Amino acid sequence: MRLDAAAVRRPNASDASPALTNVKAERVRAVAALGRRSARERRGLFVAEGPQAVREAVACRPGDVREIFADSDGQGRHHEILRAARDAGIAVRATSGEVLAAMCSTTTPQGLLAVCRRVDVPLDSILAGTPRLLVVLTSVRDPGNAGTVIRGADAAGADAVIIGSASVDLYNPKVVRSAVGSHFHLPIAVRVDIPALLTRLGELSIATYATDGSGPRTVYEVDLSAPHAWVMGNEAWGMPESVLSACDEVVGVPLYGRAESLNLAMAATVCLFASARALHGPRAG
Repeated sequence: MRLDAAAVRRPNASDASPALTNVKAERVRAVAALGRRSARERRGLFVAEGPQAVREAVACRPGDVREIFADSDGQGRHHEILRAARDAGIAVRATSGEVLAAMCSTTTPQGLLAVCRRVDVPLDSILAGTPRLLVVLTSVRDPGNAGTVIRGADAAGADAVIIGSASVDLYNPKVVRSAVGSHFHLPIAVRVDIPALLTRLGELSIATYATDGSGPRTVYEVDLSAPHAWVMGNEAWGMPESVLSACDEVVGVPLYGRAESLNLAMAATVCLFASARALHGPRAG
């Protein structure tokens, strides 16, 4: 059975179909296959695992949620999420714990799984919105780091995340889990040509700051009150000289203790919240 965006049914709120209990069923295999990039790209679908991600998908992008699967634990603990899904006309299908585990990429599923359509947007739509704060990922390969950066960008009020063509797939299950629902909150463009992007940002008067320990100034010393983009490089080897030189400035994160460095996601969070404070002011409470 092929599961694609056109074929997944959208039944009425009172979906009383029998629970899925056969881990070898074609439907189960079709959802499990979305753990592979080739299947996701062919079908235009991806999987969001866990109550937080499913909740945000239902609340923010219900039209892009094709179907939800819930085991007995998920049905008992997250009935409000499932009620909201049914109210939105989203198919909710009961499963056994074994079936949900077979669909998920984690060894300990959290009771809920949603099959969703891709949510990335064209780069032009992001740049047309006069953004003030962007995050650009260049050759970021670690899915946990990528997802955490997306979550941090969301929390800091960034206007969008832009992912270069050499970076990890936005819909990699670990990226989705690490972002914890932020895929459904802010615009994300994928497969972007980074050199061409940096040229366009310059034409739009959006400053570009490359993050690198060699930066002559720190994140606290640059002016973040004007529109700008943080450009984040690879976890192991950073950014190529061609990208560093194309950015307006190379900026470092100061270290006050004995740690040698911060990982990508930690450094990105520091930079993003410095930007949030500069753009929005301190937030009390």
